[in-house]
Amino acid sequence: MKGKAFKLGIIVGRFQTFHTGHRDMVEKACAVCEKVGIFVGSSQESGTLKNPFTYAQRRQMLQKVFGDRVQIVPLPDIGVGNNSKWGDYVLQNVRARFGKAPDLLISGKEERRLDWFDSAAGVKVAELYVPKTIDISATRMREFFLTDNRAAWQRYTPQVLWEDYEAMKAAVLAAKDNLFTDSI
Repeated sequence: MKGKAFKLGIIVGRFQTFHTGHRDMVEKACAVCEKVGIFVGSSQESGTLKNPFTYAQRRQMLQKVFGDRVQIVPLPDIGVGNNSKWGDYVLQNVRARFGKAPDLLISGKEERRLDWFDSAAGVKVAELYVPKTIDISATRMREFFLTDNRAAWQRYTPQVLWEDYEAMKAAVLAAKDNLFTDSI
């Protein structure tokens, strides 16, 4: 839809696993951006308790919830932390995918993220911080799988994903004691 405040908004997250807090953040991005790019961080990581799901599984979760309203892109880690080197890398990936820099960064984290782009000359990116209105985290969501608490998991999961509970639980259970990632 044209006429929105921002042309291109981006979200960077691991989505290990997707929950309603993530959904709310993406919905806010869709409301103010003509295009929304979701960059799935640690896309090369899977098979551990912290990162049980593959990029393909996370992409599928996001596609089920948002369809073609967003573009989903893998973003492998490069091991530099949350700093301007990371920001340069994110911008390089955004430009490669969309042909331009974003004009909005959407974040659900409490700390400021725009410092990612401090070293990028001529890049002006606004930040939309979406405060947490739902007391949930992906870590807690993974704990629901470990304790087989489907009711609690469903309370924080978009209904379109409910049919995937058993497969998602199996991935988390298979990964719970694994210290080494199944990097691609």
